[in-house]
Amino acid sequence: MSGLFITFEGGEGAGKTTVILELARLLEAEGHNIVVTREPGGIPIAEKIREIILDKSHTEMDARTEALLYAAARRQHLVETVIPAVNEGKIVLCDRFIDSSLAYQGVARGLGMDEVYQINKFAIDEYMPDLTLLLDITPEKGIARINGNKEREINRLDVEELSFHHKVYEAYHNLLEKFPDRIKKIDASFDILTVEKEAYDTINEFIKRR
Repeated sequence: MSGLFITFEGGEGAGKTTVILELARLLEAEGHNIVVTREPGGIPIAEKIREIILDKSHTEMDARTEALLYAAARRQHLVETVIPAVNEGKIVLCDRFIDSSLAYQGVARGLGMDEVYQINKFAIDEYMPDLTLLLDITPEKGIARINGNKEREINRLDVEELSFHHKVYEAYHNLLEKFPDRIKKIDASFDILTVEKEAYDTINEFIKRR
């Protein structure tokens, strides 16, 4: 089977990291070659950019600067990790990709989806995920999860006003309507085992159709 690029999206506290790790374990047990990675990050250059973006002390960061930094990290991660792995027949499970920029910077920061897409179009050269799972959870529930998890890293986006997270939530639903063939919604408000099963079934169904 040819490789696949599967991304995971959702607001803060959706549980993406936990779900991805369990899915990787299940898919590897079936004989698939899995690469788990994240954005921004996944490679040394992009991880350094991640530190700059998510540093809570960088409150003065301009929205366009933020969008450009995400796009730069995305480009390097794409050419260094994602594309080579997919070309080798591996399944890449990536925590966030371009949809995050469209939701967070395009809508929540007010830059405009089209404007942010143009920045990222240059970065990704129209290389898009084969499948995107949107872990859907209301901002109230997501933030409550974060506050209840003392081991989780609290970053600059976590401390934004609730209204910011509502804009992200609405943006993701707009993207879901715009790209129904690529983006599939997973109800992340359920317990983690239920969420993992729904995500696993969705990926398996996609693989079988391939």
